[in-house]
Amino acid sequence: MVIQIKRVLSKKLHFRLNIATLIIITMIILAFYLIMTNKCYKKNNVNNKINKTKYRLLIVILTRPDGMKNRDAIRKTWLSDKNKNIKYLFAIGNLDVQQETKDTLKSEQDKFGDLLLLSKHQDHYGSLSLKILQAFKMIHADYDFDYLLKCDDDTFVLTSRLLNELDSWEDRGSKKEIYWGFFNGKAQVKRSGPWKEAGWNLCDYYLPYAVGGGYVLSYRLVEFIAMNADRLRLFNSEDVSVGLWLAPVANIERKHDVKFDTEYRSRGCSNSYIVTHKQSPENMQSLHDYYQSTGVLCSKEIRSRMSYNYNWTVPPSQCCHRQAGII
Repeated sequence: MVIQIKRVLSKKLHFRLNIATLIIITMIILAFYLIMTNKCYKKNNVNNKINKTKYRLLIVILTRPDGMKNRDAIRKTWLSDKNKNIKYLFAIGNLDVQQETKDTLKSEQDKFGDLLLLSKHQDHYGSLSLKILQAFKMIHADYDFDYLLKCDDDTFVLTSRLLNELDSWEDRGSKKEIYWGFFNGKAQVKRSGPWKEAGWNLCDYYLPYAVGGGYVLSYRLVEFIAMNADRLRLFNSEDVSVGLWLAPVANIERKHDVKFDTEYRSRGCSNSYIVTHKQSPENMQSLHDYYQSTGVLCSKEIRSRMSYNYNWTVPPSQCCHRQAGII
């Protein structure tokens, strides 16, 4: 009887040892798999970046299929000086466009090679967030860069000054990612009109965001958005969406800069501006010609709206009080 009990106990102990051994082996295999997967991902990521041309600044310009006049104005003005450190792309949704428009876009692409054609995107205002997501995904897949400037096809940019500002920011030794533009923290949620956000239920105001006439993101922020594109909520306003997507991300410097005249209406003309929005092709040509001949942007500085410095020490609803004396 005692011998039988010993045999039973021995079998149970052996069984338990086998189970424990199996669990340990499984955990070792899983750990090895995760380590190797991570190494392969890092290796592939490094290899992908090695195979891509590296740019200091990549500029993505949102434009419509019928926006050739604006694109030509940009090519002839602020992007006319070739800089090997800058790559620019005009992002266009060409899903369901008429054949004549497709042919025109093809001819334009053959001539300039600067169109980022989003074949799965239909261009209209309500789909701008999806458009920027698709653009970021394609750009991240195909290009390596330090910074990305997003702007519109009615935006005028002094690229040399923008690059100088980025150099100065880096020289300060910041280890953070940069989200740089003209920020708004107390924009009320639109409940009607083309900017209506029926699905916004987070709070009474939009979360702080850099307004869409032009803003800069460091590479890793673009990468974060591109890699999580399928998990992100979409809202009508692309700039609002970007602010929301980046809201929980740590280690970001949100740099509010009055030298970005990037609201829905221009604040006028200041020789301090780096980026200025709502410019017609004719205005772009005038600004470009004057800057080339004098080294300053404005023939006459004009202030049509007051500006503000963003106060990051108070709640967003109290952030932004316009006052005289700020460009």
